[in-house]
Amino acid sequence: MNNLPLLNTINSPADLRRLERRELPQLTEELRTFLVESVSRTGGHFSSNLGTIELTVALHYIFNTPEDRLVWDVGHQCYAHKILTGRRELMSTLRMHNGLSGFPKRCESPYDTFGVGHSSTSISAALGMALAAKHKGEKRKVVAIIGDGAMSAGMAFEALNNAGVADADLLVVLNDNDMSISQPVGALNKYLARLFSGHTFNAARKAGEKVLGVSPSLLEFAKRAEEHVKGMLTPGTLFEELGFNYIGPIDGHDLDSLIPTLQNLSSLSGPQFLHVITKKGQGYKQAEADPILYHGVAKFQADVGIEPAKSSPKLTYTQVFGDWLCDAAATEPRLVAITPAMCEGSGMVRFAEKYADRFYDVGIAEQHAVTFAAGLACEGLKPVVAIYSTFLQRGYDQLVHDVALQNLPVVFAIDRGGLVGADGPTHHGTFDISYLCCIPNMMIMLPADEAECRLMLSTALEQDCPTAVRYPRGAGMGTTPASGLATLAVGKGIVRRQGTGTAILAFGSMLAPALKAGEQLDATVANMRFVKPIDRELIMQLAGEHSLLVSVEENAAIGGAGSEVARVLEEIGSNTPLLRLGLPDRFIDHGDHARLLMELGLDGDGIARSIQQRKAEKHAPPENTTGIN
Repeated sequence: MNNLPLLNTINSPADLRRLERRELPQLTEELRTFLVESVSRTGGHFSSNLGTIELTVALHYIFNTPEDRLVWDVGHQCYAHKILTGRRELMSTLRMHNGLSGFPKRCESPYDTFGVGHSSTSISAALGMALAAKHKGEKRKVVAIIGDGAMSAGMAFEALNNAGVADADLLVVLNDNDMSISQPVGALNKYLARLFSGHTFNAARKAGEKVLGVSPSLLEFAKRAEEHVKGMLTPGTLFEELGFNYIGPIDGHDLDSLIPTLQNLSSLSGPQFLHVITKKGQGYKQAEADPILYHGVAKFQADVGIEPAKSSPKLTYTQVFGDWLCDAAATEPRLVAITPAMCEGSGMVRFAEKYADRFYDVGIAEQHAVTFAAGLACEGLKPVVAIYSTFLQRGYDQLVHDVALQNLPVVFAIDRGGLVGADGPTHHGTFDISYLCCIPNMMIMLPADEAECRLMLSTALEQDCPTAVRYPRGAGMGTTPASGLATLAVGKGIVRRQGTGTAILAFGSMLAPALKAGEQLDATVANMRFVKPIDRELIMQLAGEHSLLVSVEENAAIGGAGSEVARVLEEIGSNTPLLRLGLPDRFIDHGDHARLLMELGLDGDGIARSIQQRKAEKHAPPENTTGIN
């Protein structure tokens, strides 16, 4: 882009810090223009990034990054940071295969001090960095930037509680973009921010503490008086009680507030807390009007905005779940639904509107969501927890101890099972089969298509034990679910293609590529449906009729569905060899879903090649170990 004279000169924060302060407003406008044009061409997280442009500029202008550490929470707000830290030209590859990650990534840049994807980790990581600097005798500032939504997670408050007594030089910036914590920003708040962050006020406070220290009762009285004054004027009493010096709230789009306040805070020691108010979608009217719609976007025309979505002949799995949830609630009055801040992403909007008294959005608090569901189940309700696979990992201890150990009938509707594409390794749901299989009392189902997904959800609701229905992102094979709430026979798979020699045991989303490989090789293909309880009879039958069994799953091969097949074969004493295909023992990078499957050998052609290679190895002559030709 040629109409960005200032931004085109910024290849690092050092270049930014050489600008005159009066030039910064122009830079923020150019940065906003670039971000709109760039993300409209690639897709990505949009409204949240537009809301942090001024804050990002101010942080890099005041702090000596990367020597001073900026720790971003979640990563939905880091695009301006990436642009200012030497990656402007790479933004055209954002979230693409071998391109720029959509989140901070340590191996991508020294300015990305901590890799993130899940929320509420920034304060813990920043505290660790600040105390590490103290241990090493290094003078640097550490800043954690966290959104108000992420502050709902217990981990954030655990870190705040620790940081307040840790004597670390740490600044926490609360980016409040939903007005969920504070009242609107005004001139008084701007004045108080400068006052409470300034040297005069803090020097006076320390001097007062020294003078009054000879009389503990007077010192306690003075501290209480200060807290009451600040509590009446600002919403920061809680953070003060945790040991932070609270500043704010101030306008996060007003550089004349941000720059001097951050300048003051950069020279203060100890734990500091700055509360800024920003607006999602700032500067792009369509995103300002509907920040949820513009939170994560596909490609769109920047001068037009997102056009109404065209109806697709295929339902997504998320839509199948949302429709089932409403239908099931109409016949089961005990059904209640829970989401950890993913109402839209999990397809629960219609349910939330129709059954508001049975819908619980607990915020970004996955641990609480799981145990909360357990409490509901204890009292005879039928809780359904809609959660992404990668987020359920955060509630694993609760899943084990609070749900499974007590054998409570909680239904886990696990979305985004398998590879999710552009969001990459922080969001791939690649471990859930492995970490669920080892938990007693769990029932685990993997639908091969949309119709089966609905059947499995209904089956789960009727069980008296914890159940998991794990389905992938997006659409499946295009099968239309039947109406009603029919169920499946528990623990039973079906043969979808009869062949000879080789039997492919497909789990969930792998049925479609398995059928393709089956056609190429004239192999038998079974849709296993259940991982736990697994269909032992079907495995015994297939092992007795075929010379090779092949399990295939979109999950880590270690400890996954293939391991369950191997366990059964061992228990029944079968000598039929088993080839286990799944995801390798490494984190998978971001990229197009179909391309990732192809490169990992989990598309139809890849499955066929692996089987042919295994057969070739079996019939190869023994290796010559004598050294004689």
